[in-house]
Parts: sequence; C-alpha cells; structure tokens
Amino acid sequence: MKTPVRRKILLLGFLLLAGFAALNALAYRHARAMLRYAAGGARTEKPEALAPLAKLRVLLIGVQLPRPADERPASVLAPNAQVRTIPVSNDIELSAWYAGSGASAPLAIFFHGYSTDKTRLLREAREIHAMGAAVLLVDFRGSGGSSENYATLGWLEAEDVAAAVRYAQERLPHAARILYGQSMGSAAILRAIHELGVSPDAVILESVFDAMLGTVRNRFDAMGVPAFPAAELLTFWGGRQFGFNGFAHNPVDYATSLECPALFLHGADDPRATLAEGRRVFEAAPSIRKQFVVFGGVGHGSYLARHPDPWRAAVRPFIQLFIEPDRIPREDFP
Repeated sequence: MKTPVRRKILLLGFLLLAGFAALNALAYRHARAMLRYAAGGARTEKPEALAPLAKLRVLLIGVQLPRPADERPASVLAPNAQVRTIPVSNDIELSAWYAGSGASAPLAIFFHGYSTDKTRLLREAREIHAMGAAVLLVDFRGSGGSSENYATLGWLEAEDVAAAVRYAQERLPHAARILYGQSMGSAAILRAIHELGVSPDAVILESVFDAMLGTVRNRFDAMGVPAFPAAELLTFWGGRQFGFNGFAHNPVDYATSLECPALFLHGADDPRATLAEGRRVFEAAPSIRKQFVVFGGVGHGSYLARHPDPWRAAVRPFIQLFIEPDRIPREDFP
C-alpha cells in the first residue's frame, strides 16, 4: 500500500475514533444533566415546547433541571397530616406526608414521576383520602425533602418503594396497602415487585413506560430530531453512571411478576410514555384482575385535573374494594 493512501486511511480512522469519543463525551454530559439535578437556575422547558434555537442549545449542552422541591406544609394534604421520615440506608432518607384514616382502612402510598416531587400527586392523594383511605405521599431520593440530588428513572427508586412499604408495615398498620405510581413511580413500583420482593395488595399505575431506552427515544421524538444513536448512548451512560444496565431497565419485563389487582391509567396522547407502551406493560402482567383506562386528549399530565369524573369513576370502585371488602363483590372489578 502506498504511503499517501495509508496516511489517508489512518487519518480517516483517527477522525472516526475522535468523532466517536466526542459523541460519547457529549452523551455522558447529557445523561449527567438528565439524572443529576442542578442546584438552581431556570428549568428547561418540555421538549415539545422548545423553540428551534432552544432545541439546538439543549442538543449541544443538555437540559437544566433544578432539584424538585415544594415548600408547602403537610397540612395541604389534610389538617391532620404528619411529616414522616423513612430510612432507606445509612445515607439516604425519604421525606413523606401521612394522613391516617383508621387501622381498618387501606393505605395508599404515592410515588411521583421524574423531575417532580410528592406534591405532583397531591390532588390524587386528597381524593383517595376523601374516599376513606389513609395516604402516604413519598418524596423519592433527590426530590422534595428527601436526601440526594439525582434520579434514575425508577431503578434506584425501587429501593425507595421497598423502604416505604417496609416502613408502612412496621409503623402504619392498615388493612391493605395500595401502591400508586406516576411514570417513573410506576416503573419503580414494578421493579420493586419484580426484583425486591415487594408484595402490595393492589397497584394503580399512571403513564408507565415499557423500557428506559424507549422513554429516552420519546424525548428526541418530541423535539423532532432523530433518536439514533443518541438515545442508545444516553441509555448506556445514564445507567453506567449509577452502576446498572440501562438497556435492562424495562418495566414491561418487571410486569411479569405483577399478580395483585392492578389499575392502569394512561393518556391517549402521551409523548413520553406512549399509549402502545402502556398497553404492552398491561398485557405483560399476569394479574387476573386488571383494567386499562384511557384518558382522551391528555399527554403526560394529571388525568384527575383534566378529566376528574372519568378518573373518579375508574379509581373509586378500585379503592372501595379494600375499604368495604365484605360488602362489595370483587367481581365488580374486571
């Protein structure tokens, strides 16, 4: 091979290697920005709401997500609500609000989604408390009054779910435990059941995604830019930074261990956890008592806020199964 040709091949190889390294460095930075909350600053808008120049900026330097927090007191949940601290490990503690309703009532434990805090499900918790259940609103690690400053889309948050259920078993005796999750919270609940031995009496799962890679791809789709290979690199580096395989973080697989009664709630127009993804998770669950309810014209937001009557029509009979188990036949729920 002639020397000039060899040099061109070597130069091309070097450029390809340098480009690959630069792309991975950018993906690492993006993954860090997505999963580690900033100390302050303005929050990056939703992908679908970004102007073209703002999209370019996000693609180049990543998002900015201040640590989710809410300074309101526990009394916004209920006049008798208490602040509770839930230990996860020697270094991690979770902040929670608890409103009781008697030992014979069921306990609904709420787990919020990505880049939010427990008040994201405040409206839903108030409603279910009014239905007669006790409620425990939990801040995941990295959010609200809890310790840490990161999120892992449900992987490590599954440990928080397990800790909250363990705390409830030891400190909050109730007739039944119902786990209510939204998006990341739903993924965390399913992983806690599948891999950590959590055994609730029932679950309510809002806007669940089927795979970490899929939900990362959806964010690129929402911006109108190609997802490959950026989504794959973000999934790899996002998991790598926290010691897990992002490609194996798949709620659709965790759902194969879901045997308790399950109510799935999903928005027809959800861009982050698509309706098809939610149905795949639902279909993977072997539970013989499960229901899938679709809310039209809603994305990744609050179904109760947009469609209060249909939400109540779906949730109330499900909760009533555990409030009056002797009077209401379980056959009323599919």
